[in-house]
Amino acid sequence: MASVKPPKYVRAVLVALQSRGYPSYLVGGCVRDMLLGVFPQSWEICTGAQPEQIGEVFPDACRPGPRRRAVTILIDSHEVDVESFRSAAVSDAEDAEPDMVRFVGDLTADLSSRDFTMNAIALSADGMLSDPFGGVEDIRRQLIRCVGVPEERFEEDPLRMFRALRFSARLGFSIDLFTMEGIRAKAPLAAALPAERVRDELEKLLLTRSPETLHTVIELGLLSAYLSPAPADPALLQKLSRLPRKAQYRWAGLCRVLVSAGAIPSAERFLSALKLDHITIRMAADSCAMLASELPQNDLSKKRWLRRYGVETVRCALCCRDALYGGHERMELRRILKSGECFSLKHLAVSGDDLLALGLQGRAVGEMLDFLLEYVMEYPENNRRELLLSLAAGTEE
Repeated sequence: MASVKPPKYVRAVLVALQSRGYPSYLVGGCVRDMLLGVFPQSWEICTGAQPEQIGEVFPDACRPGPRRRAVTILIDSHEVDVESFRSAAVSDAEDAEPDMVRFVGDLTADLSSRDFTMNAIALSADGMLSDPFGGVEDIRRQLIRCVGVPEERFEEDPLRMFRALRFSARLGFSIDLFTMEGIRAKAPLAAALPAERVRDELEKLLLTRSPETLHTVIELGLLSAYLSPAPADPALLQKLSRLPRKAQYRWAGLCRVLVSAGAIPSAERFLSALKLDHITIRMAADSCAMLASELPQNDLSKKRWLRRYGVETVRCALCCRDALYGGHERMELRRILKSGECFSLKHLAVSGDDLLALGLQGRAVGEMLDFLLEYVMEYPENNRRELLLSLAAGTEE
C-alpha cells in the first residue's frame, strides 16, 4: 500500500506535544489519504492534552479550530488542526454543543468514536500505525465500513450516511453490506439534518467522478425531505460527470434531471430549500428554463439568449445540454463569443450619453438603445458609432 510522509511542520507539532508528555497522533482523513498515496489537503492531530493545554504548548500560534473541541496551530503559514482525545459518544457535527463533548485520555476510545474504519487509523511521529478496527485492511479491500454498529454511528450523526456515499463516489470504494443496511434503516433521520450540512455533502458528491451515486442517495430516501418519490434517471445522473467540475454547473445539471423526472417542482425551490447561494440558484433556474425551451436555431437567437441570461449562464445551460443529451452547442457558443459580435449594451458602439447628446430623454433613451442593440445583433457588421448615431437621429425624426 502506498504511503506519504507528513511534512516537517506537521511532525513539529507532534513532537512539541509529545515532548510535553501528551501522547499525540495523526488521525482521520489525512492518515487514510497517506495510505492511499494521496497528499492530504488538511492535517488532523489528536492528543491527550486538553484544549487549554494545547494553547500552553503553542501560546503564539493557536486559534479556535473548525470544531468547538479543536484548536488550529499556525506554523510557517501552514495550519494543523489539533483535537483532544474524545469519547465514543461524541458526534462528528462541527456545531456540537460543549456539553456534548467528553474528553478522554485513550487513543482507542477516540478512534472508536469515528465514523468509518478507514478514518479510524492513527499514525505516531515515529511512523507507527494504530489500527484497532481493521481500517488498513478495509482500505486495501476498498471497503467503507462503520466503526462498531452502523445504526449507532448514524444515530450519533445522521450526516455520516451521506459521508459514506460521498466517500464511495470519491474513492471508488464499495460500502459494507451491514453499513448499507444501517443507512437504509436510519435514512429517515436525515430529514432532521440542517439543510446547510446536507447541501455541503451533496456538493462534494456532485463534484466527484461518480455523481451517479446520487441515485443511491435518492433511492435510500436520504433526500426525502427535498424530493418527491419520482425516481431520477440513473443514466442521466451518470452523464453529470461529463460536465466541468464547477459546482454551479453540476447543480444546474442535477436540477434539470430532477425537474424532468418530476422529483422537484423547480430548481429555485429545491436549491432554496438547500440554502444554496442566490447566484447558483439563479443560474440553475435560468439554465433549466433554457433547457426546457427550444434550442436556438441561428446565431441571432443565441445572441438573444446571451443578452437575456449572460455568458456564464448560457455556457452552463449549453454544457448541460451537451452532457445530458449530446451535441456540440458549447462549441457553437465559443464560435460566437470569439467572433466578437455584439450582444450586450456594454459592447454597443454608442452609449446612453451619446443619445442624450442627440436630444433623446427619459424612457426614449432606453428604448433606442434596445432598438440599436437588436439591430446590431442582426447585422453585426453595422456596430459602428457614426452609423448608429445616424440611425438613431433618423429614427427619432
